[in-house]
Amino acid sequence: MEPVRQPQQPSSDGRPIACLGEAIVDLICERNLAEGETPESFTPWAGGALANVAVSIARSGSPAALVGGVGGDGWGDWLARTLEEEGVSTEWLAVLDGADTPVALVEFGPDNEPSFQVYGEHIGPTMAATSGFLEKAVAGSQALVVGSNTMVGETEREVTRRAIELARGAGLPVLLDPNHRPNRWRSEEPARELSRELAAAATVVKLNRAEAELITGIPEPLDAARELVALGPRLVVVTDGKGKVVSAGAAEACHRPQVVEAVSPLGAGDAFMGGLAAGLARLDWDLSRAGEVLPEAAAIAASVCGRWGAQ
Repeated sequence: MEPVRQPQQPSSDGRPIACLGEAIVDLICERNLAEGETPESFTPWAGGALANVAVSIARSGSPAALVGGVGGDGWGDWLARTLEEEGVSTEWLAVLDGADTPVALVEFGPDNEPSFQVYGEHIGPTMAATSGFLEKAVAGSQALVVGSNTMVGETEREVTRRAIELARGAGLPVLLDPNHRPNRWRSEEPARELSRELAAAATVVKLNRAEAELITGIPEPLDAARELVALGPRLVVVTDGKGKVVSAGAAEACHRPQVVEAVSPLGAGDAFMGGLAAGLARLDWDLSRAGEVLPEAAAIAASVCGRWGAQ
């Protein structure tokens, strides 16, 4: 299945939507492994949660930029070229000489859920490398997208907080996708508390059902969304795999996506976030009309499931 590329007009604001976070190489074993089975080969795909979001925004017809960094190696060059080919600006993507670009080995079990083993975890240094242009990047954007992966270590945590402070000070929408990765955290408690901190500072929060329950303790998606709205965001959207997508806050809406046969779920949440951000931008950030965007975002997410890679 080819990526969904939206022909609609972008927002009248020609500034990009800035995505603060990582670009990494996903080396994917492109088959479902039986328990205990050893993979025989891996195929490289461009990845990284916020890079995936930026690509989805660009494919949806809105300008996007990745604010972060890559290693000064062949993999970093490849990731930067891939982003540029997708229409994502790399003006604010630092290249760290002497640093290795992170690589994730990705395997899928019988349940088709991915497992990750990341090598060269340099998210702290790459985020620190944005300090020379972070203020310019936020000032030159129409919105900021963040995730919880840049809250794990102290270095990247302070960069994320500074970016949010700059965006809020400039009156820009801040969008959060927690994109919770349990292997990056010592325990659930700091992930929960820091995600709540981000949600309280965000304008829009998009998360899946498991993340909503992690942060609120509430298993029912709409109730969890309403609970999250009470923290401060104006709009909360909760996805539920093959189930309904619901929103609360500025717009209470519900959409049941068409069920599609999936090769891999990798990157579907990132693609949904990109479609949601681009759709809201086309509506000039009128969050009361968010229900109009949910079907498009769900279709974009479904298109990613037709291949092994996240992009």
